[in-house]
Amino acid sequence: MTSPTAIRNSIQTLLTTTGFAVLATENEGQPHTSLIAITPFDEGQRLVFATYRNTRKFTNLMQNQHVSVLVDGRYRESASGIPAGFILSAMGRAQEIHTAMHPQLLAAHLEKHPDLAAFTQSPDCVLLEVVVEAYQVVRGIDDVTWWRVDELNCQQDFNAALKERQISAPSASKPRHLSEVSRDPVERVHRDE
Repeated sequence: MTSPTAIRNSIQTLLTTTGFAVLATENEGQPHTSLIAITPFDEGQRLVFATYRNTRKFTNLMQNQHVSVLVDGRYRESASGIPAGFILSAMGRAQEIHTAMHPQLLAAHLEKHPDLAAFTQSPDCVLLEVVVEAYQVVRGIDDVTWWRVDELNCQQDFNAALKERQISAPSASKPRHLSEVSRDPVERVHRDE
């Protein structure tokens, strides 16, 4: 069993060391995928990317904000040299970056992707973020787990509080598999895979 802390750390490491992902959008039943350059923020709770407004991707996002972002980390190794790779899908909602946050997030995005400077200066370019609601972690054909962002962060907050009180933490909760995901509206995107 993998703890929420270990999963959170693996997700953060993958997101900070990779530069690209595949964004899946949908409009009127037609799926569309696009390669995007991503920059993670807030410990992977937000994924920032840029696109032109006159693209199918942006048109789709204006009709349906629900997206999935796939990051391929299969060929990564841990510090010990043991294969530690996995496929990560982030499910959430895409939205335009608020004007007040735009300069700060754009600067960080360009620090990670300096080759996008001219692209992001275009008047047609827009900076967007995916607000992640859940992650699917795939380590193998029979090793697929689902993690809500609040589960990963609640465990961190819980562990910090326990450490502060010097109480040992109980065993970590079992990772949620697709079959265990509830049917509430917040988790709706989980059922659609």
